[in-house]
Amino acid sequence: MANKLKKKTVVQKVVKKAKPVMQAHADKPKVPANVTIPKGEYVTAVGRRKTATARVRIYKDAGDFIVNNKVVGDYFANVISAPTLYTQPFVLTDSQGKYAVIVKVDGSGINAQLDATIHGISRALVKLNPDFRLALKQSGLLSRDDRMRETRKIGTGGKARRAKQSPKR
Repeated sequence: MANKLKKKTVVQKVVKKAKPVMQAHADKPKVPANVTIPKGEYVTAVGRRKTATARVRIYKDAGDFIVNNKVVGDYFANVISAPTLYTQPFVLTDSQGKYAVIVKVDGSGINAQLDATIHGISRALVKLNPDFRLALKQSGLLSRDDRMRETRKIGTGGKARRAKQSPKR
């Protein structure tokens, strides 16, 4: 009979690595140094477009226009004619530079986020002063554009309206 071979037992040493300690202020996003966040009374409103949702705060004091902790010009830098679009509610109501605006927007793409921001600003301005409603309504800024991407259906092969391929024989 052959000799039985002894199995070697290897003991592995387990070393736990220390996780870095998260500091309380690390969670807060950084706001640019030259931007001041206003304090005081504000009016809130929600604007929507496609799947984008913009939560808008308009402060009654003059100040900066901030979108997702960036200056509005930097956030919407890649959108053509964005400055004329996001200032349009203020131009129509003759309130440019009178209010500070802070917007948190998420979902969808950058163009839909811009439209959601404009919708939210218009709604907040109407809450501030109901006299603004007529001018904003006539220019179409208070109506929500409800066109959305069609959801996919079961059994369509991955797309909303596509039919599955059927064999010829």
